[in-house]
Amino acid sequence: MKPYKKVAVGGTFDELHSGHKALLNCAFEVGEQVVIGLTSDAFVMQISKPHKTASYTERCQRLEAYLAQMGLVGRVQIVPLTDSYGLMLSARDIEALIVSEETQKIGKVINQKRRDAGYPSIQLVVVDMVPAQNHRPISTTRIRRGEIDHNGRMLPGLSKC
Repeated sequence: MKPYKKVAVGGTFDELHSGHKALLNCAFEVGEQVVIGLTSDAFVMQISKPHKTASYTERCQRLEAYLAQMGLVGRVQIVPLTDSYGLMLSARDIEALIVSEETQKIGKVINQKRRDAGYPSIQLVVVDMVPAQNHRPISTTRIRRGEIDHNGRMLPGLSKC
């Protein structure tokens, strides 16, 4: 039995890498059911990523393929995320939000907004950032720059210490 019946996790999940997989795996380890908020194309434009981002459709297909490979399809719902809060400000059945160290501050804002609206706080489950070979966090930006691969291995060329 999992600690929570329903949890949520959100992100762009572009260039699905080891860091994303750690976040997703944690969600499925602690939650019976998982809601994944996948940033919409419009929201990606608003948050001004420092690199090109695959379309919502492409990112969703890659995410679904990974979940199918892991045998998790029956436990997940993928929903478009059009802002930083998604369902979290009103959902009563979501018991925990899975966040990275980097997004923990958004989780705290969500809890404050929930309390302000008269909803109970949710548990924040913080997942450590996954380090690349050079001990800096794996990120889509670094992958798109050609510094590292999806598993954090350093690539020749732009690699920096």
